[in-house]
Amino acid sequence: MCRTVSELDAAVSECRACPRLVAWREEVARTKRAAFRDETYWGRPVPGFGPADARLLIVGLAPAAHGGNRTGRMFTGDRSGDVLYAAMYAAGLANQPTAVHRDDGLRLLGARVTAPVHCAPPDNKPLPEERDRCRHWLDTELALLAPTLRAIVVLGGFGWQALLPVLDTAGWTIPRPRPKFAHGARITLSPKDSDRNPIELFGCYHVSQQNTFTGRLTPAMLETVLRQAKSAADSDPA
Repeated sequence: MCRTVSELDAAVSECRACPRLVAWREEVARTKRAAFRDETYWGRPVPGFGPADARLLIVGLAPAAHGGNRTGRMFTGDRSGDVLYAAMYAAGLANQPTAVHRDDGLRLLGARVTAPVHCAPPDNKPLPEERDRCRHWLDTELALLAPTLRAIVVLGGFGWQALLPVLDTAGWTIPRPRPKFAHGARITLSPKDSDRNPIELFGCYHVSQQNTFTGRLTPAMLETVLRQAKSAADSDPA
């Protein structure tokens, strides 16, 4: 059992539970993309990124083959991360707007970024059983963040569907019928016990190139959700 977030991050990076994902991430790390042929790829599961006392959690899908799987940090070194961290910087959640590699000086301010699947999947599509096998990491992460956590932004429907049952297990009441994912959705989750705080849950389109290149998700739309979530995270529960 991981007792701290740093222990969790170290344990995640050593996981080999999903044979298909292990084979894919390591094959990508060997063959590389031509633009990165001189780099050494991470090629392992990518842990969450951000402080252990974060008040805001951002949940994506999985690392990108030539982004997180290359750099070893969530949303780092790809165009999705370019959009996300620029918006986080604009919202006061990061100390700089760029994320190039793990030693670039980026710090998240009161926020942490994670995913329900920690290995890069083929075609960016984890299988349901891979999502379920990876779930215990997210269970642990939420339990460790619970004392300070006040708000969560979920990027995309995959993360939304993966996160809701984890939140239920971790001590928050999920409304019935179960809330559907939508950009701009906002739901207050009540704690089941006194050792949990209410959580404001926000839905946002994923920062995939498919969404950002077509204008389905604009920087302004993303910044609006992040600013709302930051405001909720910074507010003390009533």
